[in-house]
Amino acid sequence: MPGLLRGVARTAVVAGTATAVSNRVSRRQQGRWAAQQGYQEPAPQPAPPAEPSAPLASDMTSKIEQLKQLGDLKTQGLLTEAEFEDQKRRLLAS
Repeated sequence: MPGLLRGVARTAVVAGTATAVSNRVSRRQQGRWAAQQGYQEPAPQPAPPAEPSAPLASDMTSKIEQLKQLGDLKTQGLLTEAEFEDQKRRLLAS
C-alpha cells in the first residue's frame, strides 16, 4: 500500500509540474503572437456571477482536508519536505 501512495503522490507532483510548464509555454507563445502585427487578443469573457458564501466555507474545508492528507503523506515519508512545501503552496494559492 505505501508504494501505491508514493506513486500517487509522485504522479500528483509530476502532473502539477507539467501543468505549470504547459501554462508558461502557452503564455510565452501568446506573448509572441501579441508582438506580431495584426494579432488581436480575444475579448475577455465576462466574470461569472458571484456565488453565495456557503461554497466558500466548503472550499476552505476541502483545502484543510487536503493539507491534512499532505501532512500525513509527509509523516509517512512518502513526500519529501520540498514536495510537501510545493504542494502546500499550490493548494493555498488556488
